[in-house]
Amino acid sequence: MIKQWFGQLVRLISRFTRLPEQFVTFLFVGVLNTLVGYLLYVFFVWVGCNYIFAPLFSTILGVLFNFKTIGVIVFKSHNNRLLGKFFGVYGMVYVCNVLGLKCLDKVGVTNMYIAGAILVLPLALLGFCLNKKWVFKA
Repeated sequence: MIKQWFGQLVRLISRFTRLPEQFVTFLFVGVLNTLVGYLLYVFFVWVGCNYIFAPLFSTILGVLFNFKTIGVIVFKSHNNRLLGKFFGVYGMVYVCNVLGLKCLDKVGVTNMYIAGAILVLPLALLGFCLNKKWVFKA
């Protein structure tokens, strides 16, 4: 039931935005992954982890969760041997994020909240393309 409803929602948004259904699915999974990552962070803070270890543990577990959701839901892959490449994509997107923030700062976008918001969709597109062409290639 949920899978059918989700598929209909993705098709509707895809038609309305003219974005590929797989990319729309990737964006929805990204929202889910962000929520899970934040909840993991909150959990580690709640159990008493300090500010160094709470984000470290939540990031590691979050990336593992993201690997499964993006792999299975978006790219229909169950191949766990792709995890190293997936971490590589996360590293590349991170570097591009930092460089993008620095570039936006240099051109006058000094508010990092706004700069981060500007980069959300381009970085999502980059992550999708790298995962599609390099990690979960058909």
